[in-house]
Amino acid sequence: MKNTITVELRLDEDENLLRERVAKKIGKRGKDFKFFVVKKSLDARKKNDVKFVYNVSLGEREPPVKEKRVDKERSVIIVGAGPAGLFCALTLSRAGLKPVVFERGERVENRSKTVYGFFNGDDLNEESNVQFGEGGAGAFSDGKLNTQVNNAVIDRVISDLAFFGAPEEITYLSKPHIGSDNLPKVVSNIRENVKSAGGRFLFNKKVDDLIIESGAVKGVISGGERYYADYVVIAIGHSARDTFIKLYERGVFMEAKDFAVGFRIEQLQEVINKDRFGKFFDHKKLGAADYKLVSHASERATFTFCMCPGGQVVAAASEKGRLCVNGMSNFARDLKNANSAVICQVGENDFGRGALDGIAFQRRMEEKAYHLGGGDYVAPVQLAQDFLTDRESLSFGQVEPSYPRGVKFADLTAVYPSSITAALKKGIAEMDEKLKGFASLGAVLTGVETRSSSPVRVTRKENYQSVNVKNLYPCGEGCGYAGGISSAGADGVKVARAIIDDILSCDR
Repeated sequence: MKNTITVELRLDEDENLLRERVAKKIGKRGKDFKFFVVKKSLDARKKNDVKFVYNVSLGEREPPVKEKRVDKERSVIIVGAGPAGLFCALTLSRAGLKPVVFERGERVENRSKTVYGFFNGDDLNEESNVQFGEGGAGAFSDGKLNTQVNNAVIDRVISDLAFFGAPEEITYLSKPHIGSDNLPKVVSNIRENVKSAGGRFLFNKKVDDLIIESGAVKGVISGGERYYADYVVIAIGHSARDTFIKLYERGVFMEAKDFAVGFRIEQLQEVINKDRFGKFFDHKKLGAADYKLVSHASERATFTFCMCPGGQVVAAASEKGRLCVNGMSNFARDLKNANSAVICQVGENDFGRGALDGIAFQRRMEEKAYHLGGGDYVAPVQLAQDFLTDRESLSFGQVEPSYPRGVKFADLTAVYPSSITAALKKGIAEMDEKLKGFASLGAVLTGVETRSSSPVRVTRKENYQSVNVKNLYPCGEGCGYAGGISSAGADGVKVARAIIDDILSCDR
């Protein structure tokens, strides 16, 4: 970016000094210049000399790019109202189209009540839970917006999230997050904006099948009714196993892909803060520290994923008799424990080469976890040190598990095949050497983490259409093209623009 400069502020300096520091850097005086923060990051490499680093740009922010306008009526059905589906619908509506969004679960306001009801002991609703419903799986996570890719589409998604109610700081923090408490408001605001432009949302409307004629999609079937459209976008999320199976049966080309499995590991947040911030561990401006660890101690890389500072482990099951967990933080990140997935990669050598074999593998692991916990979605747990040394866990130490449905001590080595367990053991042990307290000081493992990403890819061409079904657009994380809220939202934007371009090219 042009005219970008870097300014450092020590922790004990007030952020109001930022203008003064920028002025000094560029040799200006007074307040006769404009600037905005492009990025704010934390430099904690020296634990006793922590500082904030600001990248600022002179001038004003550029307005968002406007979408091409479509004057001809074309109908688009979007299956799924997660980040990919929502941003696809938003982009299409801005172009003048009126998409219809089918969502198997509830609108986010009702979904929140259902999810927290399940946390508190209600029966599992297989259509509306942590995985399914408006907002997608990311609505009950931490709302992290980290991505390894920086481009104009990602920037567009993040600026839109801020416009629709997320904290403004997400536009410049290096590790932005919205928080699970803020996400419902943002999601509902996007929905209402799409509706105000003529779009529609159909909740509790699971798509059971596609209408395919002469190699092209013509619409969808839901509840025995046929709904026709010129284009269909499949943005179903990584846990819509029944829908993947139906797509496969209908001949939509897909293939198995690698994913990762493991556990949730939980530590005291104060332990993480002390390791990361040193003497500043309780400084209010710093908030809750995070971590990201990787181990190559075995042939399978082991890594942490979706780390939730000051959060809790949540019940993420979407199928009866199968148990899985995830992590969640509210915006304040002020709970006692930190947690993260600690997982390793699995592939065709573990579950087979068939397109649906990864799904079958996930289900088997989740069934084992359910039975180890004794049923009723009680989670099996084990002290991390006991897991590493093959000891039985008898009592908790410093860390009390936060999983809401109750926990039961179990031997977690009984869940996964021995090669996966061995890799996790080596990786976790090495990570504890890098971050003391990661797997010691009473750290707890909760089983199982199986939904880190989609086990399938619904293959598409460069124009974003399915390789063998015309006008069908696989989209987002579930179809294998994203890995989190921002990248899923960005894929929704790209798919929408591909549809817009296809409509405009037909008009020429």
